[in-house]
Amino acid sequence: MQKSKTDIRSLSLDTLQKQFVELGEKSFRAKQVYEWLWKKSCFSFNEMSNLSLELRQKLDELFVINSVKVNTSQYSSDKTIKNSFVLYDGNLIEGVLIPADDRMTACVSSQVGCSLTCKFCATGYMDRKRNLNPDEIYDQVVLIDQQARKHYGHNLTNIVYMGMGEPLLNYANVLKSVERITAEDGLNMAAKRITVSTAGIAKMIKKLGDDGVKFNLALSLHAANDAKRNEIMPINEQNTLKALAEALKYYYAKTKNPVTYEYIVFNDFNDELQDAAELAKFCKHVPCKVNIIEYNPISFASYTNAAIDKIEAFADYLRKQDIITNVRRSRGKDIDAACGQLAIKEKAAEA
Repeated sequence: MQKSKTDIRSLSLDTLQKQFVELGEKSFRAKQVYEWLWKKSCFSFNEMSNLSLELRQKLDELFVINSVKVNTSQYSSDKTIKNSFVLYDGNLIEGVLIPADDRMTACVSSQVGCSLTCKFCATGYMDRKRNLNPDEIYDQVVLIDQQARKHYGHNLTNIVYMGMGEPLLNYANVLKSVERITAEDGLNMAAKRITVSTAGIAKMIKKLGDDGVKFNLALSLHAANDAKRNEIMPINEQNTLKALAEALKYYYAKTKNPVTYEYIVFNDFNDELQDAAELAKFCKHVPCKVNIIEYNPISFASYTNAAIDKIEAFADYLRKQDIITNVRRSRGKDIDAACGQLAIKEKAAEA
């Protein structure tokens, strides 16, 4: 029976060095390989040109690089690029390049599917198959950065963990991916350019505080009223607004990082000034800003975007309460831009 190969990117540098010594190789060779994997984003042992052919062949026999590959890409008229990526086991995930005048943002996934069943989200209608490994998150960043350079002549400036899945339910792997993306012997991106978005897992928000993370935290709020939030986000039943407020206060006390609240204004659901007043009250817990997000409707749900005048009145109310408020227009309306749409479509086509 053939022995299965080890995923080389699952090994720390120390472990890799020990294995190289056991193979009769100098330990510094492991450091060279580690640099190829994480700094030069190399997906093939054959491309590691400062290693002997014999060593490259030995590595190929013992190890595997489970690289992520672009499956399909959709190009929007607003320059957004939506990708489905195929993983080594055939599962599909999504990642998006979002260009703007002042930034080039990659939106990446953290899980295959999602277990949270948020009623307005396409991914919420998919089963959670598994967590992504740190290298699978890292690869999305690398591939989207390549697209940014190729199509727009500019490298990535920002990363948001707002794709498929709940990042805080894949906590260790998400933090490891951030470490590799920000490390000097990795992609060397600034932690302040990274935002991790959660639907609201109170105990894991506290853990972020305990771990003293440097990246930004965003909370997908969408209602500052427990009854309404329970209706669209079942996770709120175990993570009430009171529990989230306590967790956010703890997180802020530990990190001094302001929080971003994401708020989709749904037509006839959470678009009244009373809803804005509830949100403004919630904003008093910790220093924060609000991103009001235009909704990308999906076929699985009956929610629609609020009228423009309602959105503007909502934002205006918050600004009058001295809350920093941005209105984010929907991107990629002419493609499957809502999170999960493209992967669902492609899985359906395979069935």
